[in-house]
Amino acid sequence: MSRVRAAVEDSGTLAKSATSGGTLPAATDAAQRALEVGKLALTTIFDEGREQISAEQMLGLEAIVVSIGRPAILIRSDRFDSPPDPWGILERYRAAIEAIFPSVGRIELTGHPSLDWVGTGFMVAPGVLATNRHVIQEFAQPNAQGKWTIEPGISARVDFAEEIDTMAPRERAIGSIIAVHSVFDVALLEVAEGAQGAVPPIRMDGGSVPVGRGRLSFVVGYPALDSRRNDPTLMQNIFANIYNVKRLQPGLLNNWSAANSAYLHDCSTLGGNSGSCFVDLDTGVVTGVHFGGRFQEGNWAVSTRDLAADGYLSRLGARFV
Repeated sequence: MSRVRAAVEDSGTLAKSATSGGTLPAATDAAQRALEVGKLALTTIFDEGREQISAEQMLGLEAIVVSIGRPAILIRSDRFDSPPDPWGILERYRAAIEAIFPSVGRIELTGHPSLDWVGTGFMVAPGVLATNRHVIQEFAQPNAQGKWTIEPGISARVDFAEEIDTMAPRERAIGSIIAVHSVFDVALLEVAEGAQGAVPPIRMDGGSVPVGRGRLSFVVGYPALDSRRNDPTLMQNIFANIYNVKRLQPGLLNNWSAANSAYLHDCSTLGGNSGSCFVDLDTGVVTGVHFGGRFQEGNWAVSTRDLAADGYLSRLGARFV
């Protein structure tokens, strides 16, 4: 990886933002070769399967991440904008990707002294929204018996819209905290059906998805500005100063972290992405619940296989495959 990384960094520029439909930057011959090999790897994965890509193609695939980052594609009326090169491969799976969007929402608050929204959530069972424990800690606390309740004076809701050039809100009231996992950074919230009907849950991996290093994946969520921890220029290149709205954020599953009991991935996530679904592109199945990371370095997602293993979500009606 170091050889390819050096070649790419020699190019000296980043690609234009995904939101502006930019193209690959000028690069040295070595860097350009790596990028072309990476694009071939993307095509090979989808046409012939991941097991058919060569070692050089795997390095090239990683070089794409090093050189142009991971795009954060805007979503409008439940459709994602045209993806930048080399992520045009997403078009092959447009229908399956977009089917997930209506089930992902922004968790919003009324009555909080400083916050009007706190993170992302997605439907995992009828009337059940998953997010992170650290998200609900902004508006809920456990009592002496360990039961979590929303703090007095605060009401919570989830809006399944909040897109760029947003459509009308698709809000549902959050009624209660169903459960907070004792080990993983996951919480389950009760969501009212609403006048528009129930919001469908998304399928989750219980062991059938062939997860592995280099597996193409994506996150759907609401990245928020955080210039304190992240490079402002890089943030501008990727997010074009547009934050707090729903985005499609593709990337790669990198590895399994035994220390964190979590998948490592490299999608361009920010603070507001906490609680986002991490989805396997080839199957359209959620493989993890994103809970944190470092911008442009690496991110973590709780494996849904661990959630399936304790049986609680299944009893609530979650569908694991």
